[in-house]
Amino acid sequence: MRQLSLLLAFFSILLFVYFYTALRTVEKSKPVPPIKVKTPVAVDYKPMVQSRAQSLLAYAAEEGFSTDYCFLIDMSLPSGKNRFFIYDLKGDSIKAAGLVAHGSCNTTFLRKAKFSNTPNQGCSSSGRYKVGYKYKGRFGRAYKLHGLDSTNSNAFKRAVVLHGYECIPDKEIYPLSACNSLGCPMVSYSFLDQAAQVIDKARRPVLLWIY
Repeated sequence: MRQLSLLLAFFSILLFVYFYTALRTVEKSKPVPPIKVKTPVAVDYKPMVQSRAQSLLAYAAEEGFSTDYCFLIDMSLPSGKNRFFIYDLKGDSIKAAGLVAHGSCNTTFLRKAKFSNTPNQGCSSSGRYKVGYKYKGRFGRAYKLHGLDSTNSNAFKRAVVLHGYECIPDKEIYPLSACNSLGCPMVSYSFLDQAAQVIDKARRPVLLWIY
């Protein structure tokens, strides 16, 4: 009787091993499903900047600035996303968009923009600017900026200018962040070329608004 019990136990183990091995073989033979990658959805930025553009158009008409194009910089957006907009005021549309750096406020790295008008603070300053004359600086072609509001009245004295730099990519890199500046709206050289076409061809000074 004991021998029969041992024999039954032995065959039970054999059957378990057989079916377990067969099951693992079937599982391995199943095709591995592909990893699902979410396709990035293009963001329609126009609703976010349209009201700002319309407000700036009215200001430009009253103060004698260009009513053809303006520059809008939405610092509430992450630096890895397009947040510098070249806006066609007459066509009521975004002509181009690119990355732009914000000031580090004299820290090693600042992820979110902070505003200050205080000299030597290294921060971005919110407000409207007149894009001034072109010159060749340490980063190549650049444009002087004149602050038009109390929040950026020290911009010219602080040497806050529009310029390009190689650490700013030509395309969005979010969720990564762009590098910081010392307060200047710093863009890629390629995007500066696009902005320069607007500035250099304008019959009146172009407005830039950081907010």
